[in-house]
Amino acid sequence: MTRIAVIGGGRIGEALIAGLLESGRANKDLVVVEPVPMRAELLADRFGIRATDDIADAAKSADLIVIAVKPNDVDGVLGELAKAELGDDHDQVLVSLAAGVPTARMEAKLPAGFPVVRVMPNTPMLVGQGMSAVAPGRYARKEQLALVTEMLESVGKVVTVSETHMDAVTAVSGSGPAYFFLIVEAMIDAAVGLGLTRDVATQLVTQTMLGSAALLEESGQSAVELRVAVTSPAGTTAAGLRELERGAVRSAFHDALEAAKSRSAELGATAD
Repeated sequence: MTRIAVIGGGRIGEALIAGLLESGRANKDLVVVEPVPMRAELLADRFGIRATDDIADAAKSADLIVIAVKPNDVDGVLGELAKAELGDDHDQVLVSLAAGVPTARMEAKLPAGFPVVRVMPNTPMLVGQGMSAVAPGRYARKEQLALVTEMLESVGKVVTVSETHMDAVTAVSGSGPAYFFLIVEAMIDAAVGLGLTRDVATQLVTQTMLGSAALLEESGQSAVELRVAVTSPAGTTAAGLRELERGAVRSAFHDALEAAKSRSAELGATAD
């Protein structure tokens, strides 16, 4: 059984812990590092695992050391890890879920040749439906990348990308839930404007989104094919789509993703 230390007991850290235990990919040997005593006690009681505020102690016996803290806190974590008795055989792996922090920056603060894997998760992992992209650093071996992938599959799906594509991944799946929620919010507001109650509008929009995603996932058809199938010539859907195209919805999404990608690159450069 892989020994895992999760540094950071926030929402993302908790979601990962819950997924690992539920899937059986980790056992009660899993340890969480959480500096807030009340939060640490809550996690220990909820999951029956060890909670500590000692990063070095938790990391020294872990196969996977997961950093699930805010980007600004990564340097502090790396400083504490420098005090740990990390293995010289490089069988341990540092897994960073911190947005925008390059693997090279982390490798520079760890023992020479220490394996690092960078991850871009997203918030649907809180309900076991996350989309994570993993990018190996210079020293991560294939079997170590596979181990990280297996861990993340406990909370959703995983793809492997080059680190040069991480800014694009951030723009698409990292920020993607916010775009989706904005669309849902706009459709609910529009439905209320058509005379529906907010409760009914919310149910209609939410289930339509859930069902459409499931259809896209399970049908084997592309989004284009499914859109065409529901769009009758001169029908209601065609009328609605015409207004969306008039509003330049495709161009707006292109510009939004370009802006998010550029901002991600700027933050990464600042992190360097």
